[in-house]
Amino acid sequence: MQTISSLTVILTLTLLLITISLWLPNTSPDTEKTTPYECGFDPLGTARLPFSMRFFLVAILFLLFDLEIALLLPTPWAINSPTPSQTMNYALIILTLLGAGLMYEWSQGGLEWAE
Repeated sequence: MQTISSLTVILTLTLLLITISLWLPNTSPDTEKTTPYECGFDPLGTARLPFSMRFFLVAILFLLFDLEIALLLPTPWAINSPTPSQTMNYALIILTLLGAGLMYEWSQGGLEWAE
């Protein structure tokens, strides 16, 4: 008896959510949103516009330091391992290598937008 009532609740909730998802969206979207080029690029211009290399450098540095956070995130939980000093040594090696790379890029002027 309980499975029938829970099945009824699940079915009712599912139908209610489907109905709401079909009813809520805006039925008359903005004309700018319906174009395939809503990102700001001119659709009639050339497709071969050059990008600045500094843009790519900053994007790669962002990805690198984002990866650093992903690598160092489990460190507080790894401190509880049988060898916490080894865990801290690995974390310090990662931070030292990334810090040295950042200092090198900074000294070479790779982080400056204007020349």
